[in-house]
Amino acid sequence: MSQATVPSGALDPATWLAALEPERREEAARLLAIFGEETGWEPRTWGPGGTQAGFGRYVYRYDSGHGGEGHVVGFSPRKPEISLYGLTSALGAAALEGLGKHRAGKSCLYVKRLALVDERVLRGMIRAGVEETRARWPVHPV
Repeated sequence: MSQATVPSGALDPATWLAALEPERREEAARLLAIFGEETGWEPRTWGPGGTQAGFGRYVYRYDSGHGGEGHVVGFSPRKPEISLYGLTSALGAAALEGLGKHRAGKSCLYVKRLALVDERVLRGMIRAGVEETRARWPVHPV
């Protein structure tokens, strides 16, 4: 994540999913399962209004003295697109091509529908994102 955010707490899946747009609930439930299986961590809510499901936490401090914390990997099932966090540099361009239909931002990937993504590639990117962050910063499960 490019910005420091503060976790708002534990994520109760039933409550969190019920607050989502109806067309995103099934995809979000599937992503909760995928991210949980690949990280071994419980989700926590992050971001404004707890709209992001984040897995793990890392604390960073740059040489400039600027620092903060963020979730290691996660997602936000927004109405127009699903935002995937912590995966942009994991595995490189070849994995991005194999992922399926998406667009890349500076610190996240955007997909319109989960069905357009290769789940095997997504799982590999989640694992790589965790390892990449772990190699650079202290990582904590919550």
